[in-house]
Amino acid sequence: MHLKKMFTKPPITNLLIRVSQSGFYQGFSKNVTITAKILVGALILWAIAFPENAASVLGQLNTFILSVFNYWYIYAMAFFVILCFALALWPKVGKLRLGMDDDTPEFSRFSWFSMMFGAGIGIGMLTFAAAEPMYHFAKSPGSILGVTEAGTLGNVRDAYIWSFTHWGFAAWGCYSIVGLSLGFYAYRRGLPLTIRSSLAPLFGEKLSGKIGHSVDVIAVVATVLGVAQTLGYGVEQFISGLSKLGVGDWLFQYDAEGNRSTSTAGVLFALAIIMGGSTLSALSGVGKGIKWLSNFNMALTFFILFFFLVFGSTFFGISNLFVGLWDYVLSVPKNMVTVWTADGTATGDALASWQGAWTIFYWAWWIAFAPFVGLFLARISKGRTIREFILGAMIAPSIMCFIWFSLVGGTAIDLEVTGLANGVISAAPLSDKLFVMLGVMLSENIAYIMSFIVVILLLTYLITSADSAVLIINTINAAGDEGPKARPHILFWGAALALVVGGLIIAGGLNAIQTAMIIGALPFSMVMVLMGISLVIAIYSDLERDKQGYQTVFPEDYDGDPATEKK
Repeated sequence: MHLKKMFTKPPITNLLIRVSQSGFYQGFSKNVTITAKILVGALILWAIAFPENAASVLGQLNTFILSVFNYWYIYAMAFFVILCFALALWPKVGKLRLGMDDDTPEFSRFSWFSMMFGAGIGIGMLTFAAAEPMYHFAKSPGSILGVTEAGTLGNVRDAYIWSFTHWGFAAWGCYSIVGLSLGFYAYRRGLPLTIRSSLAPLFGEKLSGKIGHSVDVIAVVATVLGVAQTLGYGVEQFISGLSKLGVGDWLFQYDAEGNRSTSTAGVLFALAIIMGGSTLSALSGVGKGIKWLSNFNMALTFFILFFFLVFGSTFFGISNLFVGLWDYVLSVPKNMVTVWTADGTATGDALASWQGAWTIFYWAWWIAFAPFVGLFLARISKGRTIREFILGAMIAPSIMCFIWFSLVGGTAIDLEVTGLANGVISAAPLSDKLFVMLGVMLSENIAYIMSFIVVILLLTYLITSADSAVLIINTINAAGDEGPKARPHILFWGAALALVVGGLIIAGGLNAIQTAMIIGALPFSMVMVLMGISLVIAIYSDLERDKQGYQTVFPEDYDGDPATEKK
């Protein structure tokens, strides 16, 4: 009886978050905004002023987290995936709309999918579509265990199982939980579109104070670090692309042993172009610059995909797609909950090291990226049903990633297996693999044209990710207000993202960004688990209240008493 009473108690339809009424921070929560700026600013100063110390401390913390919280990351991600499928398959829940019963979606399905895909995965897909299947082809859990032989056709299936695992349901399920939670509370409860609102059933009015401020600050810091990781990969690949186009040798520097890395001048040049474009797009808003660029991105993405379908290793790629999809679906129940720990044996230590470098790294990356992508998904998904949201935000993008990895990565593997590449794709750095593969496939002139197209697509993906992130950060800082923000705040967070990326790359390359991101993702992963629990409570509560004839959907300006409001 007590449990039933808990589920049928009136929902919170108003959450007071104090914002400044005048001055520089007008419309913003000072507690959230200033605290987040101090934390991010301190990280930037630390990375730039004391790069060696920053790299050392971050590395030690990263090692500790990977060894202590490996189970947590694996099981938390499994929870998100299971919950998404459960909500989509639950008949009554799937029909619930993110909004009023008569609300309709703001964007067409194509624009909705384009913005969602571009913000959530675009850059990473360009970087890893060729690279990751190649890496797992060379070394995978199957080859470590001796079940398959590394670098042979017998290891291709295992390579795709893990490529699909890392870029499939887990990544998009993670984003979907955050987006669904925020959309549910913002558009069905009338609460502010900010992270703290998703915990309303658990903490209630306490979210107006320190607990709520802490949750939003954690989300902002995680967003900055997650986006920095994505931009870091994109910047490195963008510089590699510019080099292939003949921009100049000054983009790189070499150490005494001849190892190549991006130069400070190259990083600054790339960031100036990317953040300049993203700031202009952010100033124009979601409905203009971001929407236009996302549609352009998707059109160009389909063009490149069609190119590989026609001129790549088509049969090999399509075979990998269908076989890999079958293997992946069968492997999900086991692989989603498998944790390897270092046990002192060569095999056990190798498996633990591999999982830390790949799976747990990805889970932390998706979690750190989730407040940004999730809030953005919620922002563009008002009016859609829960089932439509999950199918659109989880299943469709996963399939798109599978197609990309199969065709692009399959072509790279085929070129190496047949001897046409002669090892040059395998030997190429992560940021170079796609461009090197184009050079092997095509004549010099055609390869130049395709490299140019890839660079343009990469640039637009970088811009849409950065400008969306700036808008989302300001939305959280403004207590969920989606309206236009003062230019200084857009400019600040654009510059902050650029400095975090540049500072950490200079401090320790992409490894420094990676370690900072894994650390920043940990507290938000705990917030996300609470979000999932909170969402289940809220949905079940709505179903119980609906049975009793009480109103379950409340407009933003609702000022009545939900305890007595009948439908």
